[in-house]
Amino acid sequence: MARTRRKINALQRTPPVSEEKPRRIYRAGGYVRLSMEDNGKPGADTIEAQRELVESFILSQNDMSFCGFYCDNGHTGTDFDRPAFQRLMEDIRAGKIDCVVVKDLSRFGRNYLETGNYLERVFPFLDVRFVAVSDNFDTLTAERASSGYIIPLKNIVNELYSKDISRKIRPALAARQQRGEFIGTWAPYGYRKCGEDPHRIEPDPETAPVVKEIFQLRLSGMSVAQIARRLNERGIPTSTRYHYLKGDTKSERYANSVWQGTVVKLILENEVYLGHMIQGRKRADFYNGQKQRYLPKEQWTVVRDTHPPIIDKETFQAVQRMAEDRRLSYCARLGCYDHLGTVPNILKGLVFCADCKRPLVRYKNVTNKGTNLYYTFICPSHSRDPASCPKKSLHETELFQLLWNTLQNWINIAGELEKLVRQHNRSAKVSGQADSLAKEISAAQQALNRVKALHDSLYQNYVDKLMSEMEYVELREQYRAEIKAAEARLSSLEEEVEVQRRQTVQNPWLTTFTQFAGTSELTGDMAHALISRIEVDAENHVTVFMRYRNEYLALIRLLDLREEGLSWTT
Repeated sequence: MARTRRKINALQRTPPVSEEKPRRIYRAGGYVRLSMEDNGKPGADTIEAQRELVESFILSQNDMSFCGFYCDNGHTGTDFDRPAFQRLMEDIRAGKIDCVVVKDLSRFGRNYLETGNYLERVFPFLDVRFVAVSDNFDTLTAERASSGYIIPLKNIVNELYSKDISRKIRPALAARQQRGEFIGTWAPYGYRKCGEDPHRIEPDPETAPVVKEIFQLRLSGMSVAQIARRLNERGIPTSTRYHYLKGDTKSERYANSVWQGTVVKLILENEVYLGHMIQGRKRADFYNGQKQRYLPKEQWTVVRDTHPPIIDKETFQAVQRMAEDRRLSYCARLGCYDHLGTVPNILKGLVFCADCKRPLVRYKNVTNKGTNLYYTFICPSHSRDPASCPKKSLHETELFQLLWNTLQNWINIAGELEKLVRQHNRSAKVSGQADSLAKEISAAQQALNRVKALHDSLYQNYVDKLMSEMEYVELREQYRAEIKAAEARLSSLEEEVEVQRRQTVQNPWLTTFTQFAGTSELTGDMAHALISRIEVDAENHVTVFMRYRNEYLALIRLLDLREEGLSWTT
């Protein structure tokens, strides 16, 4: 039986015009990737450097518009299972991005098979342009042989380099560790790398005295928090800030770092100050895709007497005995106040400092010889460094009472507005608008489905030679334009539906607040459902930020009401 010729849409031929075809403007997305965090080494590749290079390139092109970055920091390039890359592909399929710009091919991927598949098949099929800036590669202008773009060899080298260097470097580094050689980027605080041998360390004249002072302050009875406070008051830079000031790193996150009790505690526990090399606390097998992880102490690499000590053995052991006594004392106190019970923190994640913006810590207080239990919210920044942030101390019961009064007020307002909204929605005008909008959405969806079906059938028609290549290309562009217009129309109508939904009893603000009508006490569910954030300042003034502000204002505008002096923040 002869094959029936498929129906296709005939092209509407138009007379040639003298005007030039409008230049295509590509919607460019910058993709950046780094396998490890920036280690601060001069000349090292960083996320920031990639961003700067890619963005400056896109902005310099007159046929590109910058549509944002997609960043995979800490993800290997040997596969494409990366969150930001997957999000990039979703935006490409949705038509938001039609040009991908990277620093070089190794940032895009080190697996030559998958990389080649994207460049040779996926991107051309999706009509996506790809640019690798440092490699001077652009699919718009690159020469393409019968076997594809002339770049697979470089991708093979990238992949082999990535896996082989990770596989081979681990035993080499392990051997250095076993010999007691230092392999880190920065020497431990109090030491510096030897000038003649960077794998050996020696006391640093600038920071070694600080280490000695830390041990002496601890022996005098100071807590680690008090020692950290003392060092901050004297302006002594931390290890990271010290390296920043010396120019060893350019990372701004180290510029203003301050001493913390945890850092002091680590120094007091570190046997490196006895002259022993302690390494191998962490391990990462990047060639196997294993992320960095901490190892138990028994698996550390310890080589004794490799460098001059800063702390004598007697002082170090005395400090360790103090730490052990403190640990035993803490363990002995555990359970002493169990008879008072514990109260869950129903405001967890909601209460913040108005000055430093950090979450306030809920602090347990026991008074009256262990018979009275209460909680206060305090600022961790002030506890760590009093000069960094004003003191905060707010009783939980006082905060509960304020929140209860505030929420009851808003719940009552929601109840009154619900009555007005129901009355408004019973009007004939509102009902007619809803019916008309529903019919328009149905028609728009049918139009979109129709043009998508026509677009999807094009390629098979072209493969079956039912149309020429020129007809295929012209129809593809025509249908894509129609799809884009239909999606925009449907999106606009759906936004109108959302606006109407906000103006009904299904309004999120209204439904959320009214569900707590009749509640007898403040609960965690209520607090988290109605409050987005609570801030406390140095005078214990409390600012409460309520949820669904836009939905509430939509009701006010719909009903032509005023807020009657109410503020959205209490």
